[in-house]
Amino acid sequence: MLNWNDVIRFANHGNPAPQKRVEKTDAEWKALLSPDAYAITREKGTERPHSSEMCGLFEPGTYECVCCGTPLFDANEKFNSTSGWPSFTQPIAVENVGHHKDSSYGMIRVETTCNVCDAHLGHVFPDGPAPSGLRYCINALALKKVDV
Repeated sequence: MLNWNDVIRFANHGNPAPQKRVEKTDAEWKALLSPDAYAITREKGTERPHSSEMCGLFEPGTYECVCCGTPLFDANEKFNSTSGWPSFTQPIAVENVGHHKDSSYGMIRVETTCNVCDAHLGHVFPDGPAPSGLRYCINALALKKVDV
């Protein structure tokens, strides 16, 4: 189970290597994604809080990267953070989610990306529930829900 010390170590010293890489040109990503999903995943955008019904969905399944289909989060790790974005306590696999120091907007945070295709997902914070204490705060438009 990842904890905040693991997240900081990855952000400062690099992430585990993914099992594969997916790389496309900007034109290929634009053809594949909606304009909003492209702005979030490829241009590091953020959707408005509470703009997606995904925050209130807790049915079994997995959440995949909307860009490359990599499994990122399991619905069993999802919780209602009331932040306005889908929130999770752990990724499905440590090598699937990248952690990067983000000092934009005059603050220091940890950005999360798909470690396979570099899609911007959101950020992770140390204010989640026990036992990990992590809150992966993820843009709904960066995710695709797959039911079991």
